[in-house]
Amino acid sequence: MKKINIPKDVNYIIETLQSNGFEAFMVGGCVRDELLNKKPNDYDICTSAKPEEIKKIFPKTIDTGIAHGTVTVRLNSTNYEVTTYRIDGDYLDNRHPSSVSFTSSLKEDLARRDFTINAMAYSSKTGLIDFFNGQEDLKNGIIRAVGEPSQRFDEDALRILRAVRFSAQLGFKLDENTAQACKNKAPLLKNISQERIRDELFKICLSDNVNKLVDCYELSITKVVFPEFDTMMETTQENPHHIYTVGIHTIKTMENLPKDLTLRLAGLFHDIGKPACKTMEDGSAHFYNHPVVGAKLCETILEGFHTSKKLISDVSFLVLHHQDQFPPVLKSVRRGVFKIGLDMFPSYLALQRADCLAQSDLSKDYLKTIDEIEKLYLEIKKQNECLSLKDLKINGYDLINLGYKGKEIGTILSNALKYVIDNPNSNDKQTLLNKIDTFL
Repeated sequence: MKKINIPKDVNYIIETLQSNGFEAFMVGGCVRDELLNKKPNDYDICTSAKPEEIKKIFPKTIDTGIAHGTVTVRLNSTNYEVTTYRIDGDYLDNRHPSSVSFTSSLKEDLARRDFTINAMAYSSKTGLIDFFNGQEDLKNGIIRAVGEPSQRFDEDALRILRAVRFSAQLGFKLDENTAQACKNKAPLLKNISQERIRDELFKICLSDNVNKLVDCYELSITKVVFPEFDTMMETTQENPHHIYTVGIHTIKTMENLPKDLTLRLAGLFHDIGKPACKTMEDGSAHFYNHPVVGAKLCETILEGFHTSKKLISDVSFLVLHHQDQFPPVLKSVRRGVFKIGLDMFPSYLALQRADCLAQSDLSKDYLKTIDEIEKLYLEIKKQNECLSLKDLKINGYDLINLGYKGKEIGTILSNALKYVIDNPNSNDKQTLLNKIDTFL
């Protein structure tokens, strides 16, 4: 077995508990990650010591979850969660145990955990403790529930989505019984908060295996938490430029985007308006106005997931403009950069490129156009051209001093900016003041 690295402070906590007569182990995700040669995000410790005993042993502790047996030990300015072995009571809300009872058995503690790969413990003294063959499942790339899958999902329905999320992040497959239980228990996800659902979905979207969203569809998960995705999966595109359903095209678009949340979500939502806009003409499908419909739907869904306003704004903006096209000439691209925004333009191009790559070969010629537009954009950016009011050489105060008021000022500045975008060398204060009458 691979030697597992235990950070100095974690080892100190474990050995201190052991020297005081208690069992103690690294447990869960940190053991899994070490076995996969990945650096853990954090380290959890489980112990036979009760919370009050943990607090007596360590001088600096925080009562973070005493009711569930968790004490935070603060060591060298870092917090470490130390949790007493426990058995969970009934899960009345399909998320949290209504009660917990402490146990002296490590096996009983590990038996309550979600998946075998997360149910291993380790200490330098004992080596790896693996009651449920988690190491074998790691080796074989399997996500398997501990014990009876249906019981695990009854206890915490979020585990249904976590199963797919782990498979996406690790590139693993779901065990057959675990997958069937996911499908059978998927309706329980309606009891889970939107924030928790959002976090798991976003992690899948940011993974190397975005195509695991197909598993979410096939296991009836999205039917409960994101039904619009099911509609995309079931919407065909009878069009020479497309060879996939809207849903599969969406996934392939996401696969062609970098692991940036704004971009991946823009990929996820860019065609979400298509099902509602689909019309058939002479045997060919058309989706007129789908960016507008999609942007509104995107806002509604992301608001329902309690997503940040900034993320909603950026994603819906990209969805709205993902089909905007500008001829690859300098004047046109300047107008495009003005419309999309200097900082947002690279994301717009990335989405267009990914969208194009996920279509039929008939669309591939446009990739050359995107490359030409990108070169012109970089030239515009390098020249530091005026593309916003803050860079315009006249401002509202100049116009007020000349006697202009209210809406006149906004109209003049807006038209002056448009003029400068088409004529970059004209961004001179006196030149613009001399042309004010033409801007009204």
